[in-house]
Amino acid sequence: MTFRAWKYEDILAISRLETECFPSHPWSYGMLVSLFETDTFKGVVAEDGGEIVGYGGVTVAADSADIENIAVSENYRRGGIGEEILKRLIAAAAESGALKVFLEVCVSNSPALCMYLKNGFNGVYARTRYYPDGSDCLVMAKEL
Repeated sequence: MTFRAWKYEDILAISRLETECFPSHPWSYGMLVSLFETDTFKGVVAEDGGEIVGYGGVTVAADSADIENIAVSENYRRGGIGEEILKRLIAAAAESGALKVFLEVCVSNSPALCMYLKNGFNGVYARTRYYPDGSDCLVMAKEL
């Protein structure tokens, strides 16, 4: 398994993985492309044999950062890939001057919630019916 920065040519594979992991509310191809239009975005992919099996991204503005998405292909989950991506995104945020990192997670996504809690994130507030399918969202934060 290798981890590296996103490249523009990775967007199609990332878009497919986005749809696989978030079928009810995936980011569009255009939304993913737009991330490359800002210098404040950092993306990480996990590759296995040249195939992208996980990705994540963080945007830093002033002294705070927002983790945009973290996704891992179903066949590779629970192997530490998501946690490694999370750690790399937190490090990238800190290197860019962030003092606090925020993220949003669906309240029904217990594996992700556990991973975030394990890595020092705490719940800040909830957003009811946030996702298109009516699911609630928990906003979490971590001080760096």
